Amino acid sequence: MKKTEYKWVIVALCFLMVLTTLGFCSSSRTLFLSPITEALGIERSKFSLNDSCRFVSTAIVNIFFGTLVNKFGAKKLIGAGFLSLIGAMIIYATANSIWIFYIGGVMLGIGLSWTTTTMVGYVVNKWCRENKGTIMGFVLAANGVGGAVATQIVSPIIYDKNDIFGYRKAYLLIAAMLFAVGVLVMIFFRNEPEAKASEEVKVAHQKSKHRGKEWEGIEYKDALKTRFFYLACVSIFLTGLVLQGMYGISAAHMKDVGIDAEYVALVMSVHSVALALFKFLSGFLYDKAGLRTSVNICVFFAILVSIILASLTNSAAGKIFAMLYGVFSSAALPLETVMLPIYARELFGEKGFNKVLGIFVSVNTAGYALGAPLMNLCFDRLNSYRIGLYACAALMIIVFIMLQIVITEAKKLQARSYSVRS
Repeated sequence: MKKTEYKWVIVALCFLMVLTTLGFCSSSRTLFLSPITEALGIERSKFSLNDSCRFVSTAIVNIFFGTLVNKFGAKKLIGAGFLSLIGAMIIYATANSIWIFYIGGVMLGIGLSWTTTTMVGYVVNKWCRENKGTIMGFVLAANGVGGAVATQIVSPIIYDKNDIFGYRKAYLLIAAMLFAVGVLVMIFFRNEPEAKASEEVKVAHQKSKHRGKEWEGIEYKDALKTRFFYLACVSIFLTGLVLQGMYGISAAHMKDVGIDAEYVALVMSVHSVALALFKFLSGFLYDKAGLRTSVNICVFFAILVSIILASLTNSAAGKIFAMLYGVFSSAALPLETVMLPIYARELFGEKGFNKVLGIFVSVNTAGYALGAPLMNLCFDRLNSYRIGLYACAALMIIVFIMLQIVITEAKKLQARSYSVRS
């Protein structure tokens, strides 16, 4: 194998890592809610704070991602991430107190910080000089694949009628899978290409003029001085708030309007499959058409599905709309995963990439933490999610406008940088 081809081993390891960590530790989490709360007699509202602990810890850790990865390297952080996730699964399997679950949530957030979007964005950026969007989309599509696989594997264990604590066996099984995959990743992962391969990649980089995506960029400290950095952060925060808030209540809203549970389950299954497809397509579209086009398409679908979900009724047309939501909501979700590394590199270039990416993921995750509570507060006050969903559509229109300003200002900055260098 040529040294330059080892990047495909790295890409495969990243795919496997995302499939296992996000697919089994995150995408499957809704399966555990009812069994755990019923077995231990815990109120769902109190147990759901476990997710808040996860999102808060992820947001805090990602603020320091650039500093940590520069000091320790990707391999050590990935190893620590797997250990943290294994610890979280063991805690979940043995906890009898709600406070212990919260500790598990913190460890889950730390583990996912070092094994998913931020880390994958860093690794792909270091190893791959061409078609980064397509490769990022492919790797993060593993989340949807992993979620579908996890559902089939752990559901029979969790819902074992002869064992109300079946969820504990499921968590221990996930811990064992994480250990096996973690060992595999640690054996074959390399922090960066070897000297000769790295030089060949740099040459390919210099020859490539594909849409200016390999812009040298500005330092992180200089990025903080630009106004559009903060506008980008607000846009990313609102995107996380809207998309996670909307997704978190979608199944409950469908049931509230009278759609039967079996059909809702079908919609969510279609959503998982579509998510894998659209994450790949969003990265591919970015490579072919550029940032503005790919972002605008994602935002358009976010606005569309907000209105569709708000308009649902228990009718034949309502079921069609519900299925359309299941498919096209997946076209919006790349805004909170695939697009974050692309934003960091396209808007501010390579120099400050690691730190900017960490901040973007952090503010996005902060949006996650607020999205579901705000939507459920809307339900508690109005006995419906409809007003909240229409508000989501309005917020995404505002996000669309802000992102046009951000992208335009970034292009001006890049043009000035090239002008000075020439």
